[in-house]
Amino acid sequence: MDTALSLTTDMKIVLGLVSLTMVLFVFQRVRADLVALVILVLLGLTGQVAPEDVFNGFSSNAVISIIATMILGMGLERTGALNRLAGWLLRRAHGVERRLLLLTSAVAGVNSSFMQNPSVMALYLPVLSRLSSRTGLPLSRMLMPVGAAIVMGGSLTMVGNSPLILLNDLLVAANANLPSGVATLVPLNMFAPLPIGLALLALGLGYFHFFGEKLLREGPDTSVTPGRTQSYFARTYGIEGDVFELTVTADSPLVGMTFGEAEALHNAPVMLALKADGEARLAPAADSRIWVGSVIGVMGPRQHVADFAQNQFLRMSARLRNFGDLFNPARAGISEAVVPPTSSYIGKTANELQLRRQLGLRLLAVNRDKEVITDDVRNLTLRAGDMLVLHSFWHALADNAKGRDFVVVTDYPKGEQRPHKFKIAMAIFAVTMLIALSSRIPTSIALMTGVAGMLVCGVLKMDEAYSAINWKTVFLMACLIPLGWAMDSSGAAAWVAGNTIDQLPTGLPVWVLEIAVALLTTAFSLVISHVGATIVVVPLAINLALAAGADPTAFALIVALSASNNFMTQSNPVISMMTGPAGYTAGDLWRAGLPLSMAYSMVIVLMVNLFF
Repeated sequence: MDTALSLTTDMKIVLGLVSLTMVLFVFQRVRADLVALVILVLLGLTGQVAPEDVFNGFSSNAVISIIATMILGMGLERTGALNRLAGWLLRRAHGVERRLLLLTSAVAGVNSSFMQNPSVMALYLPVLSRLSSRTGLPLSRMLMPVGAAIVMGGSLTMVGNSPLILLNDLLVAANANLPSGVATLVPLNMFAPLPIGLALLALGLGYFHFFGEKLLREGPDTSVTPGRTQSYFARTYGIEGDVFELTVTADSPLVGMTFGEAEALHNAPVMLALKADGEARLAPAADSRIWVGSVIGVMGPRQHVADFAQNQFLRMSARLRNFGDLFNPARAGISEAVVPPTSSYIGKTANELQLRRQLGLRLLAVNRDKEVITDDVRNLTLRAGDMLVLHSFWHALADNAKGRDFVVVTDYPKGEQRPHKFKIAMAIFAVTMLIALSSRIPTSIALMTGVAGMLVCGVLKMDEAYSAINWKTVFLMACLIPLGWAMDSSGAAAWVAGNTIDQLPTGLPVWVLEIAVALLTTAFSLVISHVGATIVVVPLAINLALAAGADPTAFALIVALSASNNFMTQSNPVISMMTGPAGYTAGDLWRAGLPLSMAYSMVIVLMVNLFF
């Protein structure tokens, strides 16, 4: 390859645009997606990309794949798949902290192999919060290991993170500018990076398993989310315990009583649901009758519930055969809501408002002027400023909150949950992965097949699919893709690569160059995001490999894998999402993340040389 390539005007323009992108990203005075849009427009105005190709990034396979993975992720979330996972993790860990961390991190890493990393982190935050509240393990000690596993698990497949999704498009684009006689670069198949991803995931799991005690500190942990409500409401309102089913026998004095009368019995646990005449209802009306064979869903400490069941001749069961779906945390739970001064609830009681019969809301307690009222709350006249503690379906809470009669202060799932679609969603996802394994069908088409299946089968609604798309990510990627094309077509990447080789000592081993490329990409990712680093460095790495007589595909793969190698700063979306809830400082991130990042680079280079 000719390393004496002269610097042309087009090369200067493209390198200038790359420099401008980096400066704007570093100072963060302008939003990243707006920076990308400005660069795209400048590429068109300066003629570095043909007018008919300027907006082709929006229709690229990479962008379509990103959109599809976002929608598929929401489809799985809507079915409550991860809530089931939280229960499974708790059962398997048997309360052992290190085992729980290891299991949770491993499963999160595997999940991230087929979903966008930020989406996985968003789904796992409430799961981790729930695990933290039920085990007492600080959230700050769980987030970093799980976040690192999610980043590393994204390397298991070609659709696990944005850089790998981009890679195949960049390899195909590079073919148009390869020197004569160089073999065409072939796109990688779905599971091409699997061995490397497994090694990286093992590195992350081992790192925190053996060194986590020294690296992770206990930070503030005061968030109130659906996952944390159990400990929060127990501490604040004395509402605690697990959920049980009580079956009414023929000898029970409850036979013939109304639900409201049963609630008023001495030492009765919190009653949340009733199954009578074959129909299970959450927050049943107070005048609903209890008959022989009726099942009551209650919440309270086990011994308290057991004593009540014995006194009232009820059969107690901790296994939720009748109310498992109703009490799914993805569908229902406890929340707090404030009564504003403009509310129509003021001066009325829960009975008068028919909160249960008309609105599907069960009032558990009222916090008034720091006094917690739990006795006979149904007949308490409500005032402005009262904090209501409610148990309900999340969708019922959301519907009633639209009326502005109360303001919900607890974070809760806003979208409609469809646990009855779980099996359908998993079947569609399995078929999607099988189609993606076929080398005959592009990954983008395979993923969109799964999206279409979920929409047709009712796992998701069309408006929900639109809302699942993070348009900032889409614009950032679609607008920067042409910058990578310009780096290649203008010869800027070849010029930088040629001059770099000229400055290096002769006979330098290829693996040294690979380590340098890995570290350079990591440095770029700290500055211009993982997407920007991939788009800018892949053309450079391909030309550097050609100049050194090495494998350009291996160099490009090292770049795509290294672009996610950022555990130290919030420019990594996963790290930024967990910093707030965990209370990590910049020092915490660098102390735990820098050694892991260095080991990550070494593992990438070693595994790429073993398998490519």
